[in-house]
Amino acid sequence: MFKWLGGGDSNEKELKRLQPIVDSISQLEPDFKKLSDDGLRTKTDEFKARIQEGTSLDKLLPEAYATVREAARRTIGQRHFDAQLMGGIVLHQGKIAEMKTGEGKTLVATLPLYLNSLTGKGVHLVTVNDYLARRDPYWMGPVYNALGVSVASIYPMQSPDEHTPTRLYDPEHDSGDSRWKHFRDIPRQEAYQADITYGASSEFGFDYLRDNMVTDLSRCVQRPLNYAIVDEVDNLLIDEARTPLIISGLAEDTGQLYKAVNDAVSRMKALVKAHEPSAYEREEEAALEDQYDYIAYEKEHYTRPTAQGQEKLARAFRMRAEELFGGDSRQETKLLTPEEAKMRNDILSVFRNSMSANAFYKRDRQYVVGPVEDGRPGIIIVDEFTGRQMHGRRYSEGLHQAIEAKEHLGVRRESRTYATITVQNYFRMYEKLAGMTGTALTEAEEFHKIYKLEVVVIPTNKPMIRQNLPDQIYKNEEAKFKAVVREVEQRHKENRPVLIGTVSIENSEHLSDQLKRKGITCQVLNAKEHTKEGEIIAQAGQPGAVTVATNMAGRGVDIILGGRRPEKPENQDEAELKNYEKQLDDWEKKHALVIEKGGLYIIGTERHEARRIDNQLRGRSGRQGDPGSSRFYISLEDDIVRRFGGDRIKTVLDWVGMDEDTPIENRWVNRAIEAAQVKVEGYHFDMRKHLVEYDDVVNKHRELIYEERKKILSGFDLKSNILSMVKDELQALVETHTAGSYGDGWDVKALVGELATFFPLPPDLNTESLSKMGSPEIKDQLIDHAEALYEAKEKELGADKMRILERLLMLRIIDSHWLEHLTAMDDMRQGIGLHAVAQRDPLVAYKREGHDMFQSLLAAIQHDMAHIIYRASIAKRGETPPGQAAQAPAPTPIQAQAQAGGGDGAKKHLKVAGKKVGRNDPCPCGSGKKYKHCCGR
Repeated sequence: MFKWLGGGDSNEKELKRLQPIVDSISQLEPDFKKLSDDGLRTKTDEFKARIQEGTSLDKLLPEAYATVREAARRTIGQRHFDAQLMGGIVLHQGKIAEMKTGEGKTLVATLPLYLNSLTGKGVHLVTVNDYLARRDPYWMGPVYNALGVSVASIYPMQSPDEHTPTRLYDPEHDSGDSRWKHFRDIPRQEAYQADITYGASSEFGFDYLRDNMVTDLSRCVQRPLNYAIVDEVDNLLIDEARTPLIISGLAEDTGQLYKAVNDAVSRMKALVKAHEPSAYEREEEAALEDQYDYIAYEKEHYTRPTAQGQEKLARAFRMRAEELFGGDSRQETKLLTPEEAKMRNDILSVFRNSMSANAFYKRDRQYVVGPVEDGRPGIIIVDEFTGRQMHGRRYSEGLHQAIEAKEHLGVRRESRTYATITVQNYFRMYEKLAGMTGTALTEAEEFHKIYKLEVVVIPTNKPMIRQNLPDQIYKNEEAKFKAVVREVEQRHKENRPVLIGTVSIENSEHLSDQLKRKGITCQVLNAKEHTKEGEIIAQAGQPGAVTVATNMAGRGVDIILGGRRPEKPENQDEAELKNYEKQLDDWEKKHALVIEKGGLYIIGTERHEARRIDNQLRGRSGRQGDPGSSRFYISLEDDIVRRFGGDRIKTVLDWVGMDEDTPIENRWVNRAIEAAQVKVEGYHFDMRKHLVEYDDVVNKHRELIYEERKKILSGFDLKSNILSMVKDELQALVETHTAGSYGDGWDVKALVGELATFFPLPPDLNTESLSKMGSPEIKDQLIDHAEALYEAKEKELGADKMRILERLLMLRIIDSHWLEHLTAMDDMRQGIGLHAVAQRDPLVAYKREGHDMFQSLLAAIQHDMAHIIYRASIAKRGETPPGQAAQAPAPTPIQAQAQAGGGDGAKKHLKVAGKKVGRNDPCPCGSGKKYKHCCGR
């Protein structure tokens, strides 16, 4: 139970347990050296065959690691040290290997990646930046290629022309780019089909989200998440964990639709009542329906249009009420394409919001009109409890836009979250997860509690001889920076390289300006140009070099004393070889000089909130047994000190009369600062734990919805599922209108009206006949009719088309409601903390209300599917949908959009509901293309 504490005893026991495995790998080395290159390559096929026969990866590990060690020695001239073998074993076991900077983690990863790739399930190496996502697979490519294993790279787009930034290492290919000569462009799906895939963390996460938004499984790129190694695991799973991955975009521009609906509603006459009518009040209300267009109930915050209001709205859109709201039982209900059904639902949704905006929301009471973020006038919500204006808040689900249209303001498009997942929940989906970094032990508790990962500290290949000098503490920041400049000036005169770490860009620029005034040239690293960073860091070990950096995590490049070692030319040209020998001689002299001067000198200008960030900076010095030293300069004005007792220490220094330029070196102060760092680390851990607890609620919803989508796309039998939905909806509808004893309070007329929104009723099922039946009999009759209509529809369309229609409708409805659910859950989360005021746990409330909202989501999906399936159809462009006469009446605007582009091919400028179709909007013909590339050409 104490493993996650990282105690020395447990770590020593773990290392002793690993040592026999390392010894067995080394014993195999002479045998593998005797193998030819082809013999080494055939080992891969041999291992795969043994796995098929049932041999476990653990049993194969010694031979597989010996194979990789020999391949690396032959191809890139690097042989894995015993410490690296130990790190590779830890990674295979699904743990975190803490290995100091310079210990060769990039080479270590080749061991478990190769072994786990033998299963054929694909393995990932996740990096923190796009440069390493390209460099590492290219650097290690010859090793994998020698063993017959494919390796690909996935990274973010680097330029507008680079649409598919995915590459495969292919030694036979010449790209024309000298830096990435053997990288060949491949489709993204092929990159995931490679045996090993390196990539930036964000790309893996976004590809997962995009795969769960497709409408065809063939468009998915990822395979099931099998095994991943996370490089700089603390940086990604700790520092980046508070920022979720989100795919978002502007919501559909429906501003013109809101304005068109509001124009109609503003001319309607409303009856506002305190509450919904009781059974004996219904007749009184029915008598008033001819005088009003819609009725609003204040208590329930609910509105409903009368028949007169339905007619007015339909006329505003040049439609018949039966087409918009559903035909009555005596008329055949027209079939709608999915696009038509969506537009119809959009109009009805906006209509409901517009009625509510006009009936319930009053200016200068629920809201005011004033300047918003962009300075233009907009709607500002007024808090009903405090009366304060709530800037930045918006009503959800279209109500805010309805109020904007009511006030004749610009209707703003909102951004919508299409898909989101936290870093924690994405990486916890891998069947096996491992990580490597130079600084993980201080965060061992969090790794254990959130990811179930243990940390194992791997000993260095050579003894660490770096000197960590005591911190120097100054009274104020100005004195501290003066001392840093003096120290750098002294080391620079000695020709010793210096690396200075700062916690902010502002401080790095301030310090570099002071150094320049002293005539000291320095390189400043605070930008995100990773290739430039790699070059600067590689040369930071030059004699007298001064480098200022804001963060040293995830650079992926070692600082070599004397600067980067020259590379031997590939060809044997005599002139080039002579030049190489001269460069090598110069480098060796510089290397010896820097070692003589004491190696790389690290200066920290401030303690970071996290101890591991300080350790990352220190770790740049003293690699592979090199000499080096480090010292931190601290002032009592630094954030971490000031927040935890800096004023008290300053009072003591003033009392003893210590001047500003005299530093103190005090163990008690150092311990106090370290204790403060532990407190801050704990605070941030609680925040991340809080985040993942809340996201776990949405994650359960996400898993269910994504699983349902996969079933649909995999050809799952939707027919029985949809008929079950229809059955449940019909039963609920009958129960609602036939509550109570037989005939008492029944509203069969309203039941017949609502049934017309499902499907046309036969002549023998009308108000009169249904009034004579009992509730169970009505249910049976309606269910039998629904099943018969479904069979008739399938026969008319054909089974294949019916399956396509079912799939498309179900996906559209699920996706639409899922987007609304994500928005609603996010809105609820923003205000859930108020439950704490009432002595209730906000997380418990969030789980409870989230469960209720998810049940409502499922109910809404069932409702929409049951109401649309009988009215929807599939038709090619220009084709008359089945079930409609060739000489149909003049099409509605919705049908005109759906059928545009057929016939004579003339492209017309389409308008629907008063809305001009935008050039970048989806084409209303249903082709899936943008309007400008389809009917708008």
